Amino acid sequence: MKILLVDDEPELTEPLTHVLSHEGYEVDVTDNGNIGYELAVNNSYDLLILDWMLPNKPGIEICQALRSQGNTTPVLFLTAKDTLNDRVLGLDAGADDYLVKPFELRELLARVRALLRRSPHLDPTPSTKLKIADLELDRDNQVAYRQGRGVNLSDKEVQLLSYFMENPGQLLTHEQIYQQLWDQTEQPNSNVVAALIRLLRRKIEAEGELPLIHTVYGKGYRFGS
Repeated sequence: MKILLVDDEPELTEPLTHVLSHEGYEVDVTDNGNIGYELAVNNSYDLLILDWMLPNKPGIEICQALRSQGNTTPVLFLTAKDTLNDRVLGLDAGADDYLVKPFELRELLARVRALLRRSPHLDPTPSTKLKIADLELDRDNQVAYRQGRGVNLSDKEVQLLSYFMENPGQLLTHEQIYQQLWDQTEQPNSNVVAALIRLLRRKIEAEGELPLIHTVYGKGYRFGS
């Protein structure tokens, strides 16, 4: 997932970029409104995070210009403007969400995840079959195939393997996996992700087969050969 962050406060952009990168997102950053607009026009982003007040071109003008061109990439405004009129103005300009400074990083990450689910660059009708290296997943029938052998999978194992195979080579943190597989009404045990990984490994990584799920200690997992 690729995010553009346009904000002229380094005390905000530096920690925010670090947190987003740690969560596995690819982040481009600029403190200039004109540059931010050109990046948004010339690149394919899954989310734009824009400060309202920016040098050269305010975030609200960037959003308005993009929407007038038919660009539907989700936009999250970061701003100190917190009146009702300001919020209405931002949403009318085409923003999808609005976060008032100062804010908690946990809340921002939750909003980022929600907006990314709306990204126009995501395939709304994904194939029911996925293939990475010598592993194929048939999601409809909850079975994986590797080197000619079939592996029956549980619902959660299918969800986890799908998430890995849709993001090959990308660092997926424990928190990202947790958020992907369980909704807020579910409260599974804190070690449930690690346990599910172990079960999936036993099924898709038989003796003599190359490992596909790679642990990044202290951070999460990468998938691929």
